[in-house]
Amino acid sequence: MPKNDKHLIHFLFELGMLKKIEHCGTKFAGVKHPDTLGEHSCRAAQIGYALAIAEKANPEKVAIMCLMHDIGEIRIGDAHRIAQRYLKTFPAEKRAMEEQTEKLPMPLQNRIRTLWNEFHDLKTPEALVARDADLLETILQAKEYLDLGAKAAKRWLDNGSKYLKTQTAKKLFRLIEKTQFTDWWDHLNKA
Repeated sequence: MPKNDKHLIHFLFELGMLKKIEHCGTKFAGVKHPDTLGEHSCRAAQIGYALAIAEKANPEKVAIMCLMHDIGEIRIGDAHRIAQRYLKTFPAEKRAMEEQTEKLPMPLQNRIRTLWNEFHDLKTPEALVARDADLLETILQAKEYLDLGAKAAKRWLDNGSKYLKTQTAKKLFRLIEKTQFTDWWDHLNKA
């Protein structure tokens, strides 16, 4: 097996850790079994794709940004807001991402790093949409936790919305506030 292929396989196995690392901030709200970084990244990418179409940005680019934006957290963990008061997580996450990708085939390495940096720089329409998708995913998850009885999860709804930038995300947020997470299937079980 060529050396680059071996490193790619290692990277792909490492990405599997996203399915095992739980978001830890919502534990402060009493959520015993929060979603994982993999679950978060997947739905953020799906939201990002839809948002990008509505905002006339590149949906594929946004979706990939959302899929890759948290890969550094595989190595440094998911630091909640309280931990971030004491730790400089961005440089550590960036260093982790750079080490994760340093032995990948150059075209893949360059693409992941470019998209990761673009996401975090927030200077392009795609980055703004991807960030809004990331926030909306967290807000949707918090709304579900709130509907299930974790009253302190309301803080994510109260605070997350002030960071939304796109008109579509702001509009969706207002709808999320008024919607129960189970409303989508109510009409499906009526005969």
